[in-house]
Amino acid sequence: MIEKLINSLLHKVKPEQMKLSTLFLAGCFLLLGNSLNAQKFAYIDSDYVLSHMPEYATAQAELNSFSSQWQEEIEAKYEAIARLEAAYRAEKVLLTDEMKKRREGELAQKKMEATELQKKKFGVEGELFQKREELIQPVQDMMFEAIKEVASASGYMVIFDIKKNSNMLYSNPKYNVSDKVIKKMGYKPGEVNEEPEKEDNKGNSKAGASSPKGASGTNTNSKGQQTRGGSKSSTGKK
Repeated sequence: MIEKLINSLLHKVKPEQMKLSTLFLAGCFLLLGNSLNAQKFAYIDSDYVLSHMPEYATAQAELNSFSSQWQEEIEAKYEAIARLEAAYRAEKVLLTDEMKKRREGELAQKKMEATELQKKKFGVEGELFQKREELIQPVQDMMFEAIKEVASASGYMVIFDIKKNSNMLYSNPKYNVSDKVIKKMGYKPGEVNEEPEKEDNKGNSKAGASSPKGASGTNTNSKGQQTRGGSKSSTGKK
């Protein structure tokens, strides 16, 4: 296609201008090629980077504290409902229709209150979601600023994120700048923070929940081919 474009342009010039036009076009394509080659790409594993940030571990611990407190409150309500239901079943044969109706109404009201509380605390726009935004967003902003500085210093046009569950099928470790971002924030690659037990979307604490990539050991490094299992360990430096 480029050859056709050159031929088309050359047919429009006079013979005496042919040599000059050819040199001009060659120069243009050379500059264009150099410009494209100068565009640099890189990637990070944000889970791996976050595992090195004590601010993230602190925020996650605070979130889990709220989650556990709220979950206990909700469970207490459901346990109270279970006791009322058991008492109602035991006494049902002795109750009049009016008394049954009143007791059933009370049970329905308490169930609705428990459900509303659970939604308020752990719903899509619930308090846990809002707390996560409040506590985690500043940490993510800090990481983003470091990414921008690394991109600016190294001339990267784009930096991708290949954290767990991303759609990136393969990534060359040569272009992994996770450690550069970690160093930019003043931390040492490989020195990860132990992450507290994570809560699920209902607020339940998960024992032994998986940590961000590379958070399972204290000497983990982001180098090595990225796989679903996490980053390969290395003692080398980028």
